[in-house]
Amino acid sequence: MSGERDLTRLLAALEPQLYPERYSFTTTVDPTLEDGDFAIVREVEGLTVVRLDPSGEWARISLGVHSSLDAVGLTAALSARLADIGISANIVAAYYHDHIFVQWDRRDEAMACLRPA
Repeated sequence: MSGERDLTRLLAALEPQLYPERYSFTTTVDPTLEDGDFAIVREVEGLTVVRLDPSGEWARISLGVHSSLDAVGLTAALSARLADIGISANIVAAYYHDHIFVQWDRRDEAMACLRPA
């Protein structure tokens, strides 16, 4: 499996990038990705899609570091940082990078929290 596994190195190399677009989480019955769709998650209750939405309430922060899917502690560390300042973190892990969805109105605070001191 590729990617960094060491938590100390991961946290030092986060390189968070804030995207300017708004996103929403919604349900769908169509499993096809459309333009502007970021992810589809299949759950017992149905399909959830994360998509671009001009009225969406979520901001996307992507981490530049290539984290391994079996790295231990990254999600917990980032969630804890954000929780400490009252920001919800909805994290989507992909093969190369992790993506954190935070409340649109708190995106700048989240970025400040994720950048190295």
